[in-house]
Amino acid sequence: MKSLSADAILKAVGRVRGGVMPAHNKLTAEMESVRIAPPERVVLPMQQHIGAPCMPTVKVGDTVSIGQVIGDTDKYVSAPIHASVSGKVVSVADVRLANGRMAPAVTIENDGEDRLFEGIAPPKVTNREELLQAVRASGLVGLGGAGFPTHVKLNFPADKNVDTLVVNAAECEPYITVDYRECMENAENILGGVYLLADLLQFKQVVICVEDNKPKAIEVLKSIADKDLHEGNKVRLMTLKSKYPQGAEKMMVLSATGRVVPAGKLPADAGCVVMNVGSVAFVNRYLTTGKPLTSRTVTVSGDCIKEPKNIRVPVGTSVHQIIDACGGFTKDPVKIIAGGPMMGTALIDTDVPLLKSNNAVLAFSESFCKPERDCIRCGRCHAACPMGLIPTQIENYVHLKDAEMLEKYGIGVCMECGSCSYACPSAKPLVQYMRLAKEIVKEAQTK
Repeated sequence: MKSLSADAILKAVGRVRGGVMPAHNKLTAEMESVRIAPPERVVLPMQQHIGAPCMPTVKVGDTVSIGQVIGDTDKYVSAPIHASVSGKVVSVADVRLANGRMAPAVTIENDGEDRLFEGIAPPKVTNREELLQAVRASGLVGLGGAGFPTHVKLNFPADKNVDTLVVNAAECEPYITVDYRECMENAENILGGVYLLADLLQFKQVVICVEDNKPKAIEVLKSIADKDLHEGNKVRLMTLKSKYPQGAEKMMVLSATGRVVPAGKLPADAGCVVMNVGSVAFVNRYLTTGKPLTSRTVTVSGDCIKEPKNIRVPVGTSVHQIIDACGGFTKDPVKIIAGGPMMGTALIDTDVPLLKSNNAVLAFSESFCKPERDCIRCGRCHAACPMGLIPTQIENYVHLKDAEMLEKYGIGVCMECGSCSYACPSAKPLVQYMRLAKEIVKEAQTK
């Protein structure tokens, strides 16, 4: 396998506007990922990605094996769902997700046999089309939290002139350390995935971006380099200044290449594809083993968690089982979050299943939550916004339900990073207003 050029450590070429500097709180950074005992049952929602939901392909009473397709659709922007344990299907019914919405789900009672589906085998991949078909079949969606079907992201039109793959290992959200552990534990898979994607998709350059607060990860990626690698090596490692939201796609493209992704456009419109480091590593593992996405690593942390850990769990494991595997709570939490504290989703119930895109479960006490007060018009939210929006003005038009003015003030380019909420001294839930604004505009457009 080719490897990273040892002397090719780059510095960011673009400067991100705004942003904030939250405490990192990477409590689990040096804790190796551990597997937990599979749960007695898993609940696998058919909506685990951005795009069209899947339809169940199994029925109550069916016996299934790990890696078997249990949900799929013919819609393009979607990805199949696979059984994460072997056992019997005991329910096909709607369940409530972490975001409060209902979705059909397949519930499997674990038989304890850990039986792999007999059809699992490494796919034959020799060209672009076979790669795209394999990635779709794997069920891979963005593992960094967005959940966008990866085969769609990689199927960029030829006229976009995409020439750069940016591998996102920044992991700028506080507490979360799964990408860091991926670098520390699976660097060979990362590099294998990078060169495979570069060869089959004809990227002219690949930039692996790591924040400078992760020196051990940088050293690991450097340590597997081949010092005699030919001069034409096109893969480079870049260190980024530790600043949130450095890991957001548009910010990452700017930092890595100096290119600006136009408002309302995707990185492909700036000639780039951005992939989470875990997604890149998974592509290499899938093409080697043929085992689809049935489990993932999750950071479990926060001041209410007894034993913070990075754990590998089957997709569909309930949040309360994940917390129990980490010793439970030391005190009653005031807030439980699926994902990071900046962009995650607050849970009202721990009896919800882990999805493919969930990279953390965090639990916090009252000290994490501040009481909301009146706006003091300090302008810190605007200064912190990477997109240059005026969140308090958007909040005003949310109260008025004025979709036209919300569009005028640029709500469509908000990426819900939460920098405005973090910077606000009055603890106003500005990012929640941004989300409400998008719903108001969406509703107005459908009338």
